Amino acid sequence: MRDYEREVKYRIDFIKKMLDNSGASGIVFGNSGGKDAALTGILCKLACDDTLGLLLPCGSNQNYGSDMDDAHAVADQFGIKTSAVDLKSVFETMKLALGNSTALNDAAVTNIAPRLRMTALYAVAASEGRLVAGTGNRSERHMGYFTKWGDGAYDFNPIADLTVSEIYAFLEYLGAPRRIIEKAPSAGLFDGQTDEADMGVTYKCIDEFLLTGTCPEEEMSVITKYHTVSAHKRKMPPVYGA
Repeated sequence: MRDYEREVKYRIDFIKKMLDNSGASGIVFGNSGGKDAALTGILCKLACDDTLGLLLPCGSNQNYGSDMDDAHAVADQFGIKTSAVDLKSVFETMKLALGNSTALNDAAVTNIAPRLRMTALYAVAASEGRLVAGTGNRSERHMGYFTKWGDGAYDFNPIADLTVSEIYAFLEYLGAPRRIIEKAPSAGLFDGQTDEADMGVTYKCIDEFLLTGTCPEEEMSVITKYHTVSAHKRKMPPVYGA
């Protein structure tokens, strides 16, 4: 049986060590209202009282509605300080400016929001002596389901080794709000968007493969494809002479 009390302690110790080694006095993370942000925020708050959850709505109605409500639910229950930066106007300005130079495709537009959010997180971190905590999980990382230099950027990540199913188990153990545990995984990039619909495979299948090495053949082909084409996201860029 998994010893969640011990694992939580180890993760708290890891976070404290990151702070001690950096000289930072606090932590900031993107409080999106999702499962990963919830677990990251809870762990960071347990390790450091000066933890800030930044709400970063950027366009979709979901960002300003259910996502924000869910983010506040976690923050209120665990005493996490929150602040909000509305990036919608910046997002629209960026699209307009870029549209004068190139024909933006859907992928380019989709990736603007995560990169704007990371810019905001690092601006706050630099101004307030904080570290940026990552919120990506093992399942997303294997699939490359994150934005390079967007949500894939951070100073440390206390949940990167956990699959989605393990994230939910930890949230259950910690008593996170049911609304977080029961909502469909989504990056909230546009209304109605879900992770599994985007990828064409369920997290259950991805996690089964990661934890056991097996999954149905059809799903395996999707997982292999995503993992292969996203290899560059999991490596530092090549540099001449290195």
